[in-house]
Amino acid sequence: MATVQPAAPPSAHSVRRGVEPLRAGQRTSFLWHKLHSLLGIVPIGAFFLEHVLSNFEALKGPIAYGEQVKFLNSLPLVRVLEWVFIFLPILYHAIYGVYIWLRGKSNIVYYPWAGNWMYLAQRYTGLIAFAYIAYHVATQRFMGASLPENPGMAFAKVQHELANHWILAVYVIAMIAVCWHFAYGVWLFAAKWGITPGEVARRRFGYVCVLFGVLLAGMGIASIWAFVGPKYPNAPDNVPLANIQQRAQPARQYVRVGQPAKFQLRDTNYEL
Repeated sequence: MATVQPAAPPSAHSVRRGVEPLRAGQRTSFLWHKLHSLLGIVPIGAFFLEHVLSNFEALKGPIAYGEQVKFLNSLPLVRVLEWVFIFLPILYHAIYGVYIWLRGKSNIVYYPWAGNWMYLAQRYTGLIAFAYIAYHVATQRFMGASLPENPGMAFAKVQHELANHWILAVYVIAMIAVCWHFAYGVWLFAAKWGITPGEVARRRFGYVCVLFGVLLAGMGIASIWAFVGPKYPNAPDNVPLANIQQRAQPARQYVRVGQPAKFQLRDTNYEL
Protein backbone atom coordinates (compact mmCIF):
# COMPACT_ATOMS: atom_id res chain seq x y z
CA MET A 1 0.00 0.00 0.00
CA ALA A 2 1.44 3.35 -0.99
CA THR A 3 2.12 5.80 1.77
CA VAL A 4 2.69 9.54 1.73
CA GLN A 5 6.13 10.48 2.90
CA PRO A 6 6.26 13.49 5.23
CA ALA A 7 7.92 16.58 3.87
CA ALA A 8 11.57 16.79 4.70
CA PRO A 9 12.43 19.52 7.20
CA PRO A 10 14.36 22.50 5.82
CA SER A 11 18.09 22.09 5.88
CA ALA A 12 19.84 23.69 8.78
CA HIS A 13 22.32 25.16 6.34
CA SER A 14 19.76 26.74 4.01
CA VAL A 15 19.61 30.50 4.26
CA ARG A 16 17.62 33.19 2.55
CA ARG A 17 19.51 35.65 0.46
CA GLY A 18 20.09 38.79 2.51
CA VAL A 19 18.58 39.85 5.81
CA GLU A 20 16.18 42.54 6.92
CA PRO A 21 18.19 45.58 8.06
CA LEU A 22 16.06 46.02 11.19
CA ARG A 23 15.22 42.41 11.93
CA ALA A 24 16.17 42.92 15.60
CA GLY A 25 12.94 44.84 16.08
CA GLN A 26 10.89 41.66 15.63
CA ARG A 27 11.40 40.84 19.30
CA THR A 28 10.84 44.31 20.65
CA SER A 29 7.73 46.30 21.31
CA PHE A 30 6.02 47.29 18.07
CA LEU A 31 5.11 50.70 19.48
CA TRP A 32 8.60 51.58 20.72
CA HIS A 33 10.14 50.35 17.50
CA LYS A 34 7.81 52.42 15.36
CA LEU A 35 8.40 55.45 17.59
CA HIS A 36 12.14 55.04 17.16
CA SER A 37 11.73 54.94 13.39
CA LEU A 38 9.35 57.92 13.28
CA LEU A 39 11.48 60.14 15.53
CA GLY A 40 14.42 59.60 13.20
CA ILE A 41 12.47 61.48 10.52
CA VAL A 42 10.35 63.86 12.61
CA PRO A 43 11.57 65.77 14.51
CA ILE A 44 15.23 64.66 14.40
CA GLY A 45 15.53 64.53 10.63
CA ALA A 46 13.68 67.82 10.23
CA PHE A 47 15.99 69.47 12.75
CA PHE A 48 19.04 68.07 10.96
CA LEU A 49 17.90 69.58 7.67
CA GLU A 50 17.30 72.92 9.37
CA HIS A 51 20.72 72.73 11.00
CA VAL A 52 22.45 72.05 7.68
CA LEU A 53 20.65 74.98 6.05
CA SER A 54 21.40 77.29 8.99
CA ASN A 55 25.09 76.40 8.97
CA PHE A 56 25.14 77.03 5.24
CA GLU A 57 24.73 80.70 6.15
CA ALA A 58 28.36 80.62 7.28
CA LEU A 59 29.33 80.85 3.62
CA LYS A 60 27.96 84.41 3.70
CA GLY A 61 30.21 85.49 6.56
CA PRO A 62 30.22 86.09 10.33
CA ILE A 63 27.36 88.60 10.36
CA ALA A 64 24.99 86.45 8.29
CA TYR A 65 25.82 83.46 10.47
CA GLY A 66 25.33 85.44 13.66
CA GLU A 67 22.03 86.74 12.35
CA GLN A 68 20.81 83.19 11.78
CA VAL A 69 21.82 82.16 15.31
CA LYS A 70 20.04 85.22 16.69
CA PHE A 71 16.89 84.39 14.74
CA LEU A 72 16.77 80.79 15.95
CA ASN A 73 17.23 81.83 19.57
CA SER A 74 14.47 84.44 19.27
CA LEU A 75 11.77 81.85 18.51
CA PRO A 76 8.94 81.65 21.09
CA LEU A 77 9.50 79.01 23.79
CA VAL A 78 12.78 78.11 22.13
CA ARG A 79 14.16 76.33 25.23
CA VAL A 80 11.03 74.17 25.52
CA LEU A 81 11.22 73.37 21.81
CA GLU A 82 14.89 72.59 22.19
CA TRP A 83 14.30 69.93 24.84
CA VAL A 84 10.98 68.49 23.63
CA PHE A 85 11.78 68.30 19.91
CA ILE A 86 15.58 67.97 19.84
CA PHE A 87 17.39 66.74 22.95
CA LEU A 88 14.88 64.20 24.27
CA PRO A 89 14.05 62.65 20.85
CA ILE A 90 17.75 62.32 20.03
CA LEU A 91 18.42 60.73 23.41
CA TYR A 92 15.61 58.20 22.95
CA HIS A 93 16.56 57.46 19.34
CA ALA A 94 20.17 56.83 20.34
CA ILE A 95 19.44 54.66 23.39
CA TYR A 96 16.82 52.56 21.64
CA GLY A 97 19.04 52.28 18.58
CA VAL A 98 21.79 50.77 20.73
CA TYR A 99 19.21 48.42 22.23
CA ILE A 100 18.18 47.27 18.74
CA TRP A 101 21.82 46.75 17.85
CA LEU A 102 22.50 44.64 20.94
CA ARG A 103 19.41 42.52 20.27
CA GLY A 104 20.30 42.00 16.62
CA LYS A 105 23.21 40.26 14.92
CA SER A 106 24.83 40.99 11.60
CA ASN A 107 26.39 38.13 9.67
CA ILE A 108 28.73 39.86 7.23
CA VAL A 109 31.44 37.28 7.84
CA TYR A 110 29.41 34.35 6.52
CA TYR A 111 26.89 36.15 4.29
CA PRO A 112 28.48 39.42 3.10
CA TRP A 113 25.57 40.82 1.11
CA ALA A 114 24.61 44.47 0.79
CA GLY A 115 21.82 44.30 3.38
CA ASN A 116 24.23 43.08 6.04
CA TRP A 117 26.82 45.73 5.28
CA MET A 118 24.14 48.42 5.35
CA TYR A 119 22.90 47.08 8.68
CA LEU A 120 26.39 47.26 10.17
CA ALA A 121 27.20 50.67 8.68
CA GLN A 122 23.95 52.12 9.98
CA ARG A 123 24.82 51.05 13.52
CA TYR A 124 28.38 52.39 13.51
CA THR A 125 27.43 55.68 11.87
CA GLY A 126 24.71 56.01 14.50
CA LEU A 127 27.30 55.69 17.27
CA ILE A 128 29.55 58.23 15.56
CA ALA A 129 26.60 60.60 15.10
CA PHE A 130 25.52 60.37 18.75
CA ALA A 131 29.06 60.88 20.07
CA TYR A 132 29.55 63.86 17.77
CA ILE A 133 26.21 65.43 18.68
CA ALA A 134 26.97 65.06 22.39
CA TYR A 135 30.38 66.71 21.92
CA HIS A 136 29.06 69.43 19.63
CA VAL A 137 26.17 70.38 21.91
CA ALA A 138 28.42 70.38 24.98
CA THR A 139 31.08 72.63 23.45
CA GLN A 140 28.91 74.97 21.40
CA ARG A 141 25.82 75.17 23.59
CA PHE A 142 26.99 74.77 27.18
CA MET A 143 30.70 75.67 27.23
CA GLY A 144 32.48 78.95 26.63
CA ALA A 145 30.57 81.97 25.39
CA SER A 146 26.79 81.57 25.57
CA LEU A 147 25.61 81.93 21.99
CA PRO A 148 21.90 82.46 22.80
CA GLU A 149 22.89 85.67 24.62
CA ASN A 150 25.82 86.48 22.31
CA PRO A 151 24.92 85.35 18.78
CA GLY A 152 27.49 87.68 17.30
CA MET A 153 30.21 85.42 18.72
CA ALA A 154 28.93 82.29 16.95
CA PHE A 155 31.20 82.40 13.90
CA ALA A 156 34.38 83.07 15.86
CA LYS A 157 33.57 80.37 18.42
CA VAL A 158 33.27 77.70 15.74
CA GLN A 159 36.29 79.05 13.89
CA HIS A 160 38.47 78.86 17.02
CA GLU A 161 37.39 75.27 17.60
CA LEU A 162 38.08 74.19 14.02
CA ALA A 163 41.55 75.73 14.18
CA ASN A 164 42.53 72.44 15.81
CA HIS A 165 43.20 70.05 12.93
CA TRP A 166 42.12 67.02 14.94
CA ILE A 167 38.78 68.61 15.75
CA LEU A 168 38.42 69.61 12.11
CA ALA A 169 38.95 65.99 11.06
CA VAL A 170 36.35 64.86 13.60
CA TYR A 171 33.83 67.35 12.21
CA VAL A 172 34.35 66.19 8.62
CA ILE A 173 34.14 62.49 9.48
CA ALA A 174 31.10 63.06 11.69
CA MET A 175 29.35 65.09 9.00
CA ILE A 176 29.74 62.27 6.48
CA ALA A 177 28.59 59.71 9.06
CA VAL A 178 25.52 61.72 10.07
CA CYS A 179 24.51 62.28 6.44
CA TRP A 180 24.91 58.58 5.67
CA HIS A 181 22.91 57.60 8.76
CA PHE A 182 20.09 59.98 7.92
CA ALA A 183 19.91 59.19 4.19
CA TYR A 184 19.85 55.44 4.79
CA GLY A 185 17.40 56.01 7.64
CA VAL A 186 15.04 57.71 5.21
CA TRP A 187 15.28 54.67 2.93
CA LEU A 188 14.58 52.31 5.84
CA PHE A 189 11.65 54.44 6.97
CA ALA A 190 10.06 54.33 3.53
CA ALA A 191 10.54 50.56 3.32
CA LYS A 192 9.31 49.75 6.82
CA TRP A 193 6.28 52.04 6.68
CA GLY A 194 5.12 50.69 3.31
CA ILE A 195 5.89 53.85 1.35
CA THR A 196 8.06 51.97 -1.14
CA PRO A 197 6.45 48.52 -1.58
CA GLY A 198 8.33 46.13 -3.77
CA GLU A 199 11.98 45.59 -4.59
CA VAL A 200 11.95 47.85 -7.66
CA ALA A 201 10.51 50.80 -5.73
CA ARG A 202 13.02 50.37 -2.93
CA ARG A 203 15.91 50.15 -5.36
CA ARG A 204 14.87 53.32 -7.19
CA PHE A 205 14.27 55.19 -3.97
CA GLY A 206 17.70 54.00 -2.84
CA TYR A 207 19.30 55.97 -5.67
CA VAL A 208 17.36 59.04 -4.57
CA CYS A 209 18.56 58.62 -0.99
CA VAL A 210 22.17 58.24 -2.14
CA LEU A 211 21.98 61.53 -4.05
CA PHE A 212 20.23 63.13 -1.09
CA GLY A 213 22.95 62.02 1.30
CA VAL A 214 25.73 63.22 -1.00
CA LEU A 215 24.02 66.62 -1.33
CA LEU A 216 23.71 67.00 2.45
CA ALA A 217 27.32 65.93 3.00
CA GLY A 218 28.48 68.43 0.37
CA MET A 219 26.56 71.25 2.02
CA GLY A 220 27.88 70.29 5.44
CA ILE A 221 31.51 70.15 4.35
CA ALA A 222 31.10 73.44 2.47
CA SER A 223 29.84 75.00 5.71
CA ILE A 224 32.87 73.68 7.58
CA TRP A 225 35.12 75.12 4.87
CA ALA A 226 33.58 78.56 5.46
CA PHE A 227 35.11 78.60 8.94
CA VAL A 228 38.59 77.40 7.95
CA GLY A 229 38.92 78.71 4.40
CA PRO A 230 40.75 81.88 3.34
CA LYS A 231 37.65 84.01 2.79
CA TYR A 232 37.04 84.92 6.45
CA PRO A 233 40.36 84.51 8.27
CA ASN A 234 40.63 85.64 11.90
CA ALA A 235 37.00 86.66 12.21
CA PRO A 236 36.31 89.13 15.05
CA ASP A 237 35.34 87.60 18.39
CA ASN A 238 32.03 89.44 18.21
CA VAL A 239 30.22 91.08 15.33
CA PRO A 240 27.79 94.01 15.84
CA LEU A 241 24.48 92.42 14.92
CA ALA A 242 22.67 95.57 16.06
CA ASN A 243 23.74 97.11 12.75
CA ILE A 244 22.57 94.17 10.70
CA GLN A 245 20.14 96.31 8.72
CA GLN A 246 23.11 98.25 7.34
CA ARG A 247 24.62 95.17 5.71
CA ALA A 248 25.17 96.92 2.41
CA GLN A 249 27.66 99.29 4.08
CA PRO A 250 31.32 98.33 4.64
CA ALA A 251 31.89 96.57 7.95
CA ARG A 252 34.59 99.06 8.99
CA GLN A 253 31.91 101.77 9.39
CA TYR A 254 30.67 99.95 12.50
CA VAL A 255 33.94 100.56 14.38
CA ARG A 256 33.93 103.32 16.97
CA VAL A 257 36.95 105.16 18.30
CA GLY A 258 38.32 103.46 21.36
CA GLN A 259 36.91 100.02 20.60
CA PRO A 260 39.19 97.06 21.44
CA ALA A 261 41.34 96.01 18.54
CA LYS A 262 39.74 92.57 18.38
CA PHE A 263 36.47 94.14 17.22
CA GLN A 264 38.03 96.25 14.46
CA LEU A 265 37.20 94.76 11.07
CA ARG A 266 39.57 97.11 9.22
CA ASP A 267 39.37 96.66 5.46
CA THR A 268 38.02 93.14 5.57
CA ASN A 269 34.40 93.16 4.51
CA TYR A 270 32.45 90.41 6.28
CA GLU A 271 29.19 91.53 4.71
CA LEU A 272 27.37 89.95 1.82
